[in-house]
Amino acid sequence: MYKVMGTDGKEYGPVSVETIRQWIAERRAAAETRVQSEGSAEWKPLSAFSEFSAALAGAPRAAAPPPLPGLPPTTAPQGKTSGMAVASLVLGIVGFCGITAIIGIILGVAAQVKIRRSGGQLKGSGLAIAGMVVSCVMLLFSIPLLAALLLPALAKVKQSAENGGCENNARQVALAVRLYADENEGKCPPAVNWCDAIVNNLPGPETLRCPQRRGEKSGFAFNAKLAGKTLSSIPPDTVLIFESDGGWNSTGGSEAVLSRPPHGRSYFFGFADGSVRPVARDELPQLRWEP
Repeated sequence: MYKVMGTDGKEYGPVSVETIRQWIAERRAAAETRVQSEGSAEWKPLSAFSEFSAALAGAPRAAAPPPLPGLPPTTAPQGKTSGMAVASLVLGIVGFCGITAIIGIILGVAAQVKIRRSGGQLKGSGLAIAGMVVSCVMLLFSIPLLAALLLPALAKVKQSAENGGCENNARQVALAVRLYADENEGKCPPAVNWCDAIVNNLPGPETLRCPQRRGEKSGFAFNAKLAGKTLSSIPPDTVLIFESDGGWNSTGGSEAVLSRPPHGRSYFFGFADGSVRPVARDELPQLRWEP
């Protein structure tokens, strides 16, 4: 079967070999008439097909073969709409969460490329463009929304990390006090220079700082009532160190505790048994300070 290009610029067919031979005999097709064989996308003159050589040789030549009658022109197949173009528009419309809008932009660009390369077999360029535009708009609108949702969570993560850093430092300081006692006949350091006394048992002097109060040389104070006391004679739940703003070598009791909890609603306290835990402000009167 073949398609034939008429002199009127329209495609006719598909038609059989016999039909084309008849048109040659009727001078409606000639050697230069363009023909496309079934399964091929290439148009060739009739003279290029050996099956029509005899018919062309015996037919009188016509100056200009008239248009081919009797058959309707072949209708070119309509291109289908690109699924990616449709998906781009849909994802753009629902792109409030940001991620779908980004995917919508990517699909829109990919759809445009495929449509241009399809040779008319794909359509939907307008949908792809609309999808990209809508996705971009939704992405711009979603950025403040995402920021509003993420910033509190990030702040909470940062707070948690800083709290963990202070808790770890308090644990190191409490351990350093106990190590000092092990090295000095079981006695706690003197009140006047306790930071100087334990600093060699710390990873570094910065361990005495709270990560949320970096401007202070030391963020902890020592329970003055334990100075010089034998550690083994002190009840394990007695306050050993606590958060204070008194600075380096600061000592005291409950009056020296920070006025406002630096970690939300709590402070970090170290106890005589070496344990460290967060303490809420309303718990302060219940703590043991006397050895």
